Amino acid sequence: MESFNSAPEAELRPLLTECLAVPRWVDAIVAGRPYASMDALLAASHVAAQGLSDEEVLGAIAGHPRIGERQKTGGVSAKWSRSEQSGVDSSQADRLAAANAAYEDRFGHIYLVCATGLSGAEMLDNLSSRMDNPPDVELRVVNDELAKIAALRLQKLIGS
Repeated sequence: MESFNSAPEAELRPLLTECLAVPRWVDAIVAGRPYASMDALLAASHVAAQGLSDEEVLGAIAGHPRIGERQKTGGVSAKWSRSEQSGVDSSQADRLAAANAAYEDRFGHIYLVCATGLSGAEMLDNLSSRMDNPPDVELRVVNDELAKIAALRLQKLIGS
């Protein structure tokens, strides 16, 4: 935590943006330093990630690949995404592509789930269970998933 707390803001901001690409969240995390512990950082992250605007949610998911697809850009976020989606089996690619397309037709944005620890089948089940959500409710679900992803990525960032 010491190096995170003492890191120059200019170095920290791009790394935090890899965790959650919402400037207001990044500002809150930077402004909250120093953190006494990882738990304190994660609590601050959770609070800052709640209640993102629809525009912030949509902006944040714009940098995420579809479930089952590899991120087209390189960098830390792409590496994390590959690891997070490691439960996706290549045999599920067609089903995931069809499910992603149906979701995008319904909601107008990509399906996002905190994929760490989930199998491809579990992700498909999750996607299916969310298809009946009203669009405003689904954006809140995506907000919650972004908060979970940010927490996991912060742990990776501090652990690296």
